[in-house]
Amino acid sequence: MSINRLSFWGVPGIPEIPAGADLVAVIGDAIAASAADDPEAALRDGDILIVTSKIVSKAEGMQVPAEDRDRAIAEDTVRVVAERVHPRGVMRIVETRQGLIMAAAGIDMSNVPDGVALRLPADPDASARALCAGLRDRFGVTLGLIITDTFGRPWRIGQTDVAIGAAGLVLTDDLRGGVDANGRPLDVTVAVLADELSGAADLVKGKASGVPVAVARGMGRLVIGLDAPGARTLVRGVDDDMFRFGSAEAYRLGYEAALAEQREAAPERRDAPASKKQEKV
Repeated sequence: MSINRLSFWGVPGIPEIPAGADLVAVIGDAIAASAADDPEAALRDGDILIVTSKIVSKAEGMQVPAEDRDRAIAEDTVRVVAERVHPRGVMRIVETRQGLIMAAAGIDMSNVPDGVALRLPADPDASARALCAGLRDRFGVTLGLIITDTFGRPWRIGQTDVAIGAAGLVLTDDLRGGVDANGRPLDVTVAVLADELSGAADLVKGKASGVPVAVARGMGRLVIGLDAPGARTLVRGVDDDMFRFGSAEAYRLGYEAALAEQREAAPERRDAPASKKQEKV
């Protein structure tokens, strides 16, 4: 019986990334140096690189002054999903230009120099394709690549990393139409492997370790051509989102709809007594 083995390791030696940096060269040099010390760390066909979005944003010049953060959030917001007032201001969960539902449009001030805020990559899938293609060419191997960012979850405390950009790999395992281990039909199960890999990789990258890139080995069956659909396809459409608003926003919309319905019905109620009187006569 074969046993599936999956391994992850971080890529050390990646420096602070300035705007305009060549990420293919920076990441490639760090991988090559790591492989010189440990031959097992040399990239192979089927490996998957998991890259923190922060270094992609830095290289693409997505930095803004910290005092302009609120303006940047507004510019990157397509739709406000929920707002909540807290002692330090107003927290907004919004839909971003990339289709993601995130706090503050994903604009972050952690792991950046003082006085700077960092926007998400403008097109994470395009960034992933370019980076994946460059690293495939450099090392002569067929690999996949995921760009990750940290998300909160509506029904769970804390955060985890998920895929916001991807290239060269299958993102999901659609089990619908199959059966489980007991032969029961599977009607709704779609495992989002890109998100599972992203969360697992964060265990070796971390938020404070200065290791923004990890390698996953053992899922080579997922690695395919660079024309594969990107992570944007993982975003649930608004029409299919059963929780498209925060609780306060949903209550307000329901209240406003009820008032509008009441106003539309008001003329009929005013006419009702006169109608009854005419019927009596």
